Amino acid sequence: MSSSLPLTLRVYRSITELPRGAWDALLDEAAVPFLEWEFLAALEESGCAVPERGWHPRHLTLWRGARLVAAAPAYLRDDSDGEFVFDGSWATAAGRVGLRYYPKLVLAVPFTPAMGRRVLVAPGEDRSAREAELYAAALEYARAEGVSGIHVLFHTEDEAAGLEAAGFALRIGVQYQWTNPGYSTWEDFLARFHSKRRIQLRRELRTPERQGITVRTLRSEELAELDPDELFRLYASTVDKYPWGRRFLTPAFFARMLARFRHRCELVEARRGGQRIAGAFNFTGPDVLYGRYWGCFEEHAFLHFNVCLYHPLQEAIRLGLKRFEPGAGGEHKLTRGFEPRLTYSAHLLLHPGLDRAVRAFLLQEQSAVRAGLPRWQAETGFKEEG
Repeated sequence: MSSSLPLTLRVYRSITELPRGAWDALLDEAAVPFLEWEFLAALEESGCAVPERGWHPRHLTLWRGARLVAAAPAYLRDDSDGEFVFDGSWATAAGRVGLRYYPKLVLAVPFTPAMGRRVLVAPGEDRSAREAELYAAALEYARAEGVSGIHVLFHTEDEAAGLEAAGFALRIGVQYQWTNPGYSTWEDFLARFHSKRRIQLRRELRTPERQGITVRTLRSEELAELDPDELFRLYASTVDKYPWGRRFLTPAFFARMLARFRHRCELVEARRGGQRIAGAFNFTGPDVLYGRYWGCFEEHAFLHFNVCLYHPLQEAIRLGLKRFEPGAGGEHKLTRGFEPRLTYSAHLLLHPGLDRAVRAFLLQEQSAVRAGLPRWQAETGFKEEG
């Protein structure tokens, strides 16, 4: 197809309207697993990311004739639930001066605070040019729809420059993640800690055995035997504990994952007396492990740490993975080998006054986050190198 053909924006109200092969042909390692067609389709078809729950799919695509050259998962939003980049104060401020904040347009993966590619570009295309064209098309669409602004959530660091060039303001956050400098064994990892912290980690790691609990990871065909309703109950056992907890996912989502997405899934399970008492349902990319949905039917000391942190870490080292992202929040991760890492989002508000106010807020927030990085790094308990 000639590259001289003009690009055309097409907006889709369901990922299933797009050919799976065409969408997945745009993927690279920075987009896997949460940008895969099957994952996005599961969120829609299982009743999670649907209009009834405030997610109106408006997937943005650029076509050159019959060839899909760029795309982004996008949604009109009625609220901000399930985004994990918190802008409630912006919505409140808009309301106080009589501005409508919703609907807004987000380029994001619903309920997934994991960094990854947000604009997919076909191999052989000029990535920077296609990104710029998609942002421009998104802005034109947003104005036509009368939304308050555009928000690109948990994009990669290398997408930041293009977003700034397109007029977006950057926002940074912090997650606690593990990176692998080349560990061969678990003892290599423990050797990085001060003696007191190393003793603490070993004691916590031994606790399940003394409690009669075994922990292991299920993969591939082992997952086919799982009951999706039980996975949902594990997931719900956590979110239901908190007043702010929301059941964003449905039993049908877990059934879809087990049936069609097993190659990207793992379950770290804990058993006592032959019964499954806890688990963490995680996802994998080529070199990255993503911790996602934890739950337990019994409470035991250090069980959460072993299922969600220690056992996955041991497996990541054994498999030679480059990174383990255990999810948002949790400063307790700092003392257990996870280090602060910046996350990114980008925001463009269409009302000039609101946009100026948000940009001023973001500058102050960025200063506070960057000032906190040395303190958070110091809390890891690692020995000083050199």
